[in-house]
This record gives sequence, structure tokens and C-alpha cells, in this order.
Amino acid sequence: MTFFNPDSGDLRAPPVVEKFVTLSPSFGTRFMVTVDTEEEFDWNAPFDRESHSVSIVGAMRTGQDYFAAAGVRPLYFTDYPVIDDAEGGTLLAEWAAEGTADVGVHCHPWVTPPHEEDVSVENSFAGNLPEALERAKLTALRDRFVEVIGRTPIAFRAGRYGVGANTGRILRDLGFHVDSSIRPRFDYRAEHGPDFSGLPVRPYRTGPDGAILELPLSTAFTGALGRWGEGLWPLVGRGGAAAGALARFQLLRRVPLTPEGVGVRDALRGVDRLIADGARLLMFSFHSPSLAPGFTPYVRDEAGLRSFYRWWDEVLDHLAQRGVKPAGLEDVIAACSG
Repeated sequence: MTFFNPDSGDLRAPPVVEKFVTLSPSFGTRFMVTVDTEEEFDWNAPFDRESHSVSIVGAMRTGQDYFAAAGVRPLYFTDYPVIDDAEGGTLLAEWAAEGTADVGVHCHPWVTPPHEEDVSVENSFAGNLPEALERAKLTALRDRFVEVIGRTPIAFRAGRYGVGANTGRILRDLGFHVDSSIRPRFDYRAEHGPDFSGLPVRPYRTGPDGAILELPLSTAFTGALGRWGEGLWPLVGRGGAAAGALARFQLLRRVPLTPEGVGVRDALRGVDRLIADGARLLMFSFHSPSLAPGFTPYVRDEAGLRSFYRWWDEVLDHLAQRGVKPAGLEDVIAACSG
């Protein structure tokens, strides 16, 4: 893990103890469903500035109806192609106005104006861009959001979790109060991205002067060696026989709370581990193109889509049995303000 000056305001910096947030007792243990709401593109192809179609508005509405019926208020982090799409933007504005969903922003730099950088893997992490260009892209995204939604966004998630040295300062300057870009227990340095190894899974204050409330995504270490996962995983997380043996014999698994590539049994074990470890906010996530067949590796056909919703059926039932209720963004902010 890279070491940072704790006063740098860099979102990648681990928090000092006094920056941790204590959720109000009345909050209990809750969960949020967050959606990286983005254009459809070939996940196996190079990044392409021209791949920005949004054709799954009907599938998005079906997904929203499903979560609303379950009493869940999703947080949609929308990128530029979706908020700029006539149907997609209108749909998000409708849900925001109804109060049935929360809407934040999500930056895929290769499809967000201004288009000045070369399209590459390194530049797919907005935090790697020069500060002026990262700021210009986030400003364009914020301004388009205001035009469509009618209010200033306060919540942000970097595309590919790609925060950098300047992201926190830019977010503060643009009026954001919440970030959810940190994916603890994941390291993206092999792709020129950030390293989140060792960062906490509980909410904390970050950014310049602690101006940003960080809501990290939830990832558990499960298995007999789960309690030592932070130390062991960097040794085996790059794959190989050791990692395979640990997973095969249920000794150690890294389990992000997502239906994408994570089986429901593992997800339930991850939920239980996080609760046992004292987590009081569970952050689930998935990508909006998974709401329709054929757009992500996780939902390839109609059978895969049925499996996607069955995953949620079982997870939501398990959460209810554990007394873990859904929370909206305002609920979380209020619970973190005491």
C-alpha cells in the first residue's frame, strides 16, 4: 500500500482514528444498493470514446420497480452518456423527483467531455489525468447533472474507482459531500490504478479538511483464515496455486458485496462476516448494464438475468432475517452527522 501524508486530503490516504464516523445508535445496521449507471460497451475490448450507447432504459425501469417493491431506495451513480441521454436522463430525474431513488455522478473519463486526453488504460482512471482536465470533466458532468436533474449532485463514485491525488480537492470545490469510490481490499496498480489495500470498510471523513464523507464499498474476507485476510491476501491475491487452494478449501475468500461474479452463498457469508466484524453499513453495488442480457460478463442471457434477480431475492431475504434494513443516502448522511 502506498503511504500518504494524513493531511494531504488525498482520497486514497488511510484515515487517522479521529476521522472515523460513529453512526447514531438509532441507525442500527443498514444497507445501501448502489448502481454504477453507465453506457453499454464491450468489457473485453479497448476503451472506445464512440461506445456510449444507452439502450436499456426499459431494463433500468424494471430494476427500479424491483427494488422499490422491496423497500430499497437505490443510489444511482450516473455517468455522462446516461445523464446526457434523453430517455436515461429523464428516467433518473423522475426517480429523483419522486424520492424513490437517489442520484449521484460517476465519471468514465473516456466518454466525458472535454475530450483532450489519449484513450488508454492509464487514462481510464480519471485520477491519473492532469488536475485541470480531471476538474474540467467533473465540472462538465456536474453541470449536465444540474441541467437534467435540477439540483446539484452531492455524491460521487469514480469510474473504475479511479481517484487520484487531486480528486478530493476537486470534489470539495464542486460542492460534493459524499464519495463512494474506495473499494477496500482491492489493488488496481497493475492497471495504473489506485491501491485500496488496508483501507477500512466503515464510513470516515476524508478529503481536504475532512470535507468528504467516504462510504467505502463492502468487501469481506471469509473462510477459516478470514480474520487474517488483510495480511494474507496481498501474498496470494494475484492468483496462482496458493490462492486457488485457499479458495477451494474455503480457507480464505475475498467477497465483495455484488451479484457480479459472486455466488449467493459467498455473498451471504460475506454479509455475516461483516456484521460479525461490527460493520453497521453494508454497501452493495452492480453496473446498470447487468440489468439486461448481453452487456456485461455477468448477465449474458435471459437465464443469467433470472439468476441476477434470484441472487437479490436471497440476499434481501437474508438481510431481513438478520434485521438489516435498507437506507437511503439522506438516512446515512443524517446518521453520520451526530
